[in-house]
Formats: sequence, structure tokens, C-alpha cells
Amino acid sequence: MKQMPNRKITLNLPEIIKMYDDGMSTTEIAIAGNVSSRRITQILKKNNVELRPRGHWKRKYQINEDYFKYWSPNMAYILGFFLADGVISGEMQTVSFAQKEIEILEQIRDEMESNHPIGEYKNGVHFLNINSKIIKDDLMNIHGLTPNKSKTVEFPYVPDKYMHHFVRGYFDGDGSIYKKGNMINFVGGSYSFISVLRNILDVRGYDPNIKSKDNHFRIYISGKKTIKQFGDWIYTNKGLYLKRKFEIFNKEKLSAEQLVNKTSKKPTKQRVFLKEFDFYNSIEKARLHANITVEQLESWIKTDDRFASIQL
Repeated sequence: MKQMPNRKITLNLPEIIKMYDDGMSTTEIAIAGNVSSRRITQILKKNNVELRPRGHWKRKYQINEDYFKYWSPNMAYILGFFLADGVISGEMQTVSFAQKEIEILEQIRDEMESNHPIGEYKNGVHFLNINSKIIKDDLMNIHGLTPNKSKTVEFPYVPDKYMHHFVRGYFDGDGSIYKKGNMINFVGGSYSFISVLRNILDVRGYDPNIKSKDNHFRIYISGKKTIKQFGDWIYTNKGLYLKRKFEIFNKEKLSAEQLVNKTSKKPTKQRVFLKEFDFYNSIEKARLHANITVEQLESWIKTDDRFASIQL
């Protein structure tokens, strides 16, 4: 690992010494500290810390190494959360979670039957580093995650019965809800991932929209009733969840009369066209049933990836 010029270390001396004494390698500490492993070794030597023999690993920490092999509501949540706020090391057998709220990291650690320590960067963000070749391999080989995944990750296979748990995990990591509770958004760097997520939300009738800004993509969902329905879905039989976001969802309750008497949103013309096209396998019949013009369809083909396979 080469040290970048002018790179500032994000850990203080007591943190570095404690992490090393707890059994972390110099490379793992370097990742957390934003410097090279050589720099960490120099700091330890300078402060008379006895170094372990090269390649030695003090196995102080436990972890359920088969955790990501088997689906469960909490596994789906953690997978979604990790996809949003996790990092797979390219050099070491380490995966890392990061989040401002330490409580959710403590819950994830307990759920994975781990006793790994949780550290804190100088900016107040907490991190949980887990050293396990098996977990790293499973995240990569079973679920398709990779180092530097942010702009290339594909949407993983998630059984439908666990989809709302996975979406809740991703939302807790890379989603926001406005304080008034009438709009939410997801953010991601991979258009492929975001477009599949948009389709999942679209099928459920939440009318999501994608916008691109600064090499990132955002999905927006708006409307008090729609947000209420979305919240009811992702928090169904909830296990792990971020308390702060859950409380915002439940801050304003809609009355039964508001939910029943309001007319449900009509399916978008895009969804109607795609459904009819799938049924008839005819562009013209689908276009007439959806009541759209050729110009509208041409525009969708250019701007909406759901229409990529359709040729006029």
C-alpha cells in the first residue's frame, strides 16, 4: 500500500496502540487510519510497542463466518446495509461497516455473533472491521460484491420474501427521509443497481423517479400516502433498523379515512405499456392500450433503461 502525498492520519496514537493490542494487523489499522501500513509500523516502533512476528494473527475475535450463506430477515438487512455503507478490502481479508450511529453497528455485530471492537474516526463516524476470509469470499462469490464496488455493483439476488428487509438495510445506509415525512430518496453510484431498485419500487406502485447529479444517481419517492405505504412495507416484521429514520416515518400518522378514501394512484403509462407489451408482444397493441404516441415511446426508449430492448 503506497502512502499518498500529504495524506493525514485519521486515528490518534492511543487508538492505534489499542487497535494493535486488540489484534488488528497494521494493514487493517492503516485502512482505518487512511495511511500506509508502513506508517503504522513506524508509529508503533517509535512508541516502543512490541511488534508481533510478521504474518502472526492474534485471534481474539469471534464471528459467525457462515453468516452470509443463509437467508434470514436480518441477513437481508445487513447485506443491504453493507452494500450501502460497507467496504471490502482489496488487500486484506477484511470487510468494514461505517455509520455515524454506533447503536446499529453494535446490533449488527451482535447479530453476526462477533466481539470485534467498534472504532471511531476523528469525524465522528464509527467503524466495524471484521477480519474473515470466508465472509469476504461469500460477499464476493455468493452476493457479487467487490472492492471499489460503488460505481459498478449489480443488484444481488434477493428472495422476494426478504426484499423489504434488504431495501430497509440499503435505505438505512444510503437513504434519506425529509423531516416533514413527504419525500424520501436513495442514492448510489451504480446506475445498474439503482435502476433495478427503481423497478422494484415501481412495481409496488411507489412511482419512483431517478435523477443524476455529480456522478451519483438518486431515486425519489414523494407524497404522504405513498411514503406511509413505503414505510409500512419496509418495516413489516422488522428486525434490525435505524431508530432515527423509523421515528421520522412514524412521526405523522395518516387516519384510516385518509388511507381508504383517497383514490389510489393510477399505474403510470410506462408500466401500462410494459405490461401490455409483455402480454401481447406487440409494440402497436401495447402503445394503443397505454394511449401513448410514437413520440412518447421514442423518448422513453432514449431515457428509460426499461425500454432498452424495444426497437421501433
